[in-house]
Amino acid sequence: MQHSAPDEVHLQAAIALGLSVRGSTSPNPWVGCRIVGREGEIYEGATSPPGGAHAEIVALARAGSAARGATAYVTLEPCSHQGRTPPCADALVAAGIGRVVVGTLDPDARVSGAGVRRLRTAGAQVRVGVLELEVREALAPYLKHRSTGRPYVVLKLATTLDGRIAAPDGSSAWITGEAARADTQRLRAESDAVLVGAGTVRADDPRLTVRASPRQPLRVVLGEVPEGALVEPALSLSGELGGVLDELGQRDVLQLLVEGGAQVAHDFHAAGLVDRYVFYVAPALFGGSDAVAAFSGAGAPTIAQLWRGRLVELRQLGDDVRIELVPTPRPPWLEPRGEDESPPPS
Repeated sequence: MQHSAPDEVHLQAAIALGLSVRGSTSPNPWVGCRIVGREGEIYEGATSPPGGAHAEIVALARAGSAARGATAYVTLEPCSHQGRTPPCADALVAAGIGRVVVGTLDPDARVSGAGVRRLRTAGAQVRVGVLELEVREALAPYLKHRSTGRPYVVLKLATTLDGRIAAPDGSSAWITGEAARADTQRLRAESDAVLVGAGTVRADDPRLTVRASPRQPLRVVLGEVPEGALVEPALSLSGELGGVLDELGQRDVLQLLVEGGAQVAHDFHAAGLVDRYVFYVAPALFGGSDAVAAFSGAGAPTIAQLWRGRLVELRQLGDDVRIELVPTPRPPWLEPRGEDESPPPS
């Protein structure tokens, strides 16, 4: 019996497969692939850690001979160049895949439409742009890095309900509860680098590590790292923030997590360099103006210049609330390019 589920159902499953390996594939994209055979049988794969098989190769190995004439659903355009692994487009052709449904094209200059052309030239039918907005959101750090050369910047702040991050004496530990702190660990685990200012290192002496994980993010300090700081070994950078992001992009940092302090948060925000804001808000109040604010520096001078973003997530973590915002309008590298379905060449 033929499998009748629409393309969107299978592509949605491929998105979930990719997200399941979100923290282990960088600097490669976290791609998911589902192959549906002619009788409706399903074979799945996701990208392996760097140097391992890509999602399509994993799914093809599981499908074996059932791949001939099947449909492959893949979140990102199959690669068409020889890197650490052979081209996935060639593998799909060699396996006899009859149709390929692609979430979005790959902006990497080595691919950028070449994978789709290779498939179509070989006789496969290709549909591009299914659930493209969802796919691009899921792959946002990779897409930004490949489009701009800079990492995707996530600014994380843990605050009281009145927007404060530290007491007047500078103490700031454990504003939020264990559930929020565990979620911060997840954010670090999916980031390639974590950045703080030298002032935060002097005041809090953080380690910036991920608990119980063999993969640790690059630790970055803006300014001079104090001798004997727990954050060591760390990369010390200084200068204009755009140059800092360029440097990190050249080091294959796809996602940068900025964890403070207040001056660093203000500077990234004021420069328009934040791609996503994650606030953990505790049901606590300092109740005065002398506690340290989340942002240190000049803000919007008038209500007309107030920064307004788009709320993408709001959920409770224990007693705390996690609020996630992104800027508006959506950046060019995140905009869908639209659907395209073409038959193979005659």
